[in-house]
Amino acid sequence: MNPQTSSSDRPRLVVIGGGITGLAAAHRALEIDPHIRLLLVEASDRLGGVLRTERHNGFLIEASADNFITRPPWALELARRIGMADEIISTNPAQRGASVVCRGKLYPVPEGFLLMSPTQVWPVLTTPVLSARGKLRLMAEPLVPRRRRPDDESLAAFSRRRLGREAYERLVQPLISGIYTADPEKLSMQAALPRFVHMERQSGSLWWAARREARQRRAAAAESSGARYELFAAPAQGMSRLVEQLAARIPSKAIRLQTEALAVAPAPQGGWRVKMRPVDAAASTHDARRETIEAEQVIVAAPAPHAARLLKPTDRELAQLLEQIPYAGCAVVVLAYHRHQLGRPPQEFGIVVPEVEGRPVLAISFSSEKYPGRAPAEHVLIRVFLGGACHPEVLGWDDQQLLATAQRELSALLRIEGDPLLQRVFRWQGRMPQYHVGHVQRVARIEELVARMAGLELAGNAYHGVGVPNCIHSGEAAAERLLAASTSPTNATPDA
Repeated sequence: MNPQTSSSDRPRLVVIGGGITGLAAAHRALEIDPHIRLLLVEASDRLGGVLRTERHNGFLIEASADNFITRPPWALELARRIGMADEIISTNPAQRGASVVCRGKLYPVPEGFLLMSPTQVWPVLTTPVLSARGKLRLMAEPLVPRRRRPDDESLAAFSRRRLGREAYERLVQPLISGIYTADPEKLSMQAALPRFVHMERQSGSLWWAARREARQRRAAAAESSGARYELFAAPAQGMSRLVEQLAARIPSKAIRLQTEALAVAPAPQGGWRVKMRPVDAAASTHDARRETIEAEQVIVAAPAPHAARLLKPTDRELAQLLEQIPYAGCAVVVLAYHRHQLGRPPQEFGIVVPEVEGRPVLAISFSSEKYPGRAPAEHVLIRVFLGGACHPEVLGWDDQQLLATAQRELSALLRIEGDPLLQRVFRWQGRMPQYHVGHVQRVARIEELVARMAGLELAGNAYHGVGVPNCIHSGEAAAERLLAASTSPTNATPDA
């Protein structure tokens, strides 16, 4: 018979997944109830998920996300609550913006071009990235009738309709792909970029709506007081610092690493049963080391495919919907050079590469230019992103092929001479959920099914946003809903 927790020592809340979502959920639960009996289980041997900071000979290397957006403010607010306000730094004010590859050459992204909408006329008229015809079509965006149909639309279809094919291929697609690593022909506007859908519906024009928003932000900034941050910010000591500070606020006895959750099902007497096993026993053919824990509440902060496996015995429709959320991956190649090796020194934070260029690289980020302390003096730290939904075969390449490809592309674009001083490869297979057309409706049905199961919540980047702030908000909101429901006099018991 498998061991089970007694009623006296069973946790009130089990959080499955020790990435930033699960950590934020556990921390928020403790903020609300410092005495809550909590257990966080994580299958790997470390917390933080894809967030990982490494240090080598004066270089600070980020394996995945290297910062977070400050609007919405969820990551910034969490950093303040855990005592990190003085550790958060903004991007380098002397060097901002991005360049785009156009016919093998680098040109600045037109100033004021915000993902899908320009806010300034002159940079659009003078950019060599677009032809005269492409510029005229983009400038005609205010004349395009607004779409009346309420159904979802792909990024590619929306962009071509409002901005024209050339602006989509040369500007929108590379800028968006640098965020979502997605196939733009499938990426849902309602799920990934609802702001622009709203701008069209409310104003009829992305151009006019974006200009109005820019004026409002300037006015708000002029009236605000206290610390101000740019659009992006990061801990001075790297993203792992956020993970470390969160973990330090969770009792060590409440964290179990290398523990895989196998199933989540309603318990006969109310609450939930979580079946688990040590990861090193995963190949075992018997159940001797498996364990069943009963808890009042569970937050599943795992990727959608894992959540589907956990919940399949409980609700097959829910599991099928979770399985329908596809995932993509990417490889991150990190290279360091002495500044004199670069014939064309970085003049921006990064480079985006349009799919029409036919290059294997998605984007290039200059870590040492974005934030201080990322590289020794007179050195440049560069991250090259390859793969994504449009090039899944790249993740099948070995490290040498990835390194050779990254170095070849950098040499062509930046005229680099000599070998790198440092090189690292990180692979993130199946870590980025893909918000395909229809995602909003699918998630609405998922949440409808979960709402019927008292004491259960799903959280993570598979539902309402892929960035660090969205993950934090998802985890915190799940904890808040559960703890609010548990104190409500009308709280129901889990459905059997």
